Amino acid sequence: MQEFDVAVVGMGALGSATAYHLARKGASVVAFEQFELGHVRGASHDTSRIVRTSYGAPQYVRLAQSAYRDWADLERETGERLLTITGGVVFIPAEGPFDAGDFVRALTEMQVEFELLTPAEVRSRWPQFDIPDGVDTIYTADSGIAHAARTVATLQMHARMRGAVIRDNTPVTALTPGADGTVVHTEHGDVRVRKVVLATDAWTNELLEPLGAAIPLIPMQEQVTYFAPEDPADFDQQGFPVWIWEDHECFYGFPTYGEPTIKAARDRSDNVMTPDERTFTPSQRLTDELAAFVGGVIPKRGPVLRTVTCQYAITPNRNFVLGPLPEHPDILVALGAGHAFKFTPAIGRILAELAVDGSTEDDISTFAVGSTMNPSDGA
Repeated sequence: MQEFDVAVVGMGALGSATAYHLARKGASVVAFEQFELGHVRGASHDTSRIVRTSYGAPQYVRLAQSAYRDWADLERETGERLLTITGGVVFIPAEGPFDAGDFVRALTEMQVEFELLTPAEVRSRWPQFDIPDGVDTIYTADSGIAHAARTVATLQMHARMRGAVIRDNTPVTALTPGADGTVVHTEHGDVRVRKVVLATDAWTNELLEPLGAAIPLIPMQEQVTYFAPEDPADFDQQGFPVWIWEDHECFYGFPTYGEPTIKAARDRSDNVMTPDERTFTPSQRLTDELAAFVGGVIPKRGPVLRTVTCQYAITPNRNFVLGPLPEHPDILVALGAGHAFKFTPAIGRILAELAVDGSTEDDISTFAVGSTMNPSDGA
């Protein structure tokens, strides 16, 4: 039986980042992906994801600051340009469930520069928006876009260049922990490792349930929609920011990015279905609801061009789960709860540190296994 220091299961963004950082640390790494690399069945495909420090909880701002340093390091190491900084706004209706004061306090505590804008100031600076009165706006100049598919491919390529063994189309069927390591069983043979990192998102409990260590997860099919504005230049990334609407129903969107379209989505539409149940067919109801909302805040959005689906697996409180299982400390879990892409290189580094060194200097106490049922801290 082949032996490695660490096995990574799942080669989406978080798994690919972990494999890269493990190989960079000199560990012997084997990584398994049940489908082809770059597949569209999970949550790491398509082009754009928002990067930001603008969270309403200090632990997320702190982790985002680490992630920005890791993004810069990844770009230096690989020679790839993965981030595009556009600036970003978070719209927070005063009567909604979120409080702009939480953002102000968290950003101030972590010394992140920001502006608190009125609706009139937003409309003056970005006339593309039609923001009603009664909405507070947080602007952070460091917000922007990460290229999703390019990031994942870059991490995989450079993991391999540093010695990682990546086996795609190789489903992991079971884990058998033991005193002399964990056996990772696959459809194409078994390996023995010291540590396992599960970055398997909606498939996580298929491997944890037999170990009596299932984590509460809500799987759902989400979707993003691309609109075709009449004048794409109005939404160029030099003059239009990424944006988030924080309310009972949350939405977010992007400037033009690689094509003359703007992209928007609802966060957590609760279109609940497991990976086995997933249809890959967008919900017309959700598309219509999104189009109506975006048309209200961005009147010149243009018609719907296309809608793309992805798989979410969220924890009940939307907090991440990062770290070892109490029952099996040699098995580490990485769950991003549907908002982790911006943290990709930091989460990969942290998991590599936990697997190889046994500790990390980043404070991830909020994200320990078992914390998913606690009240959310503004995630």
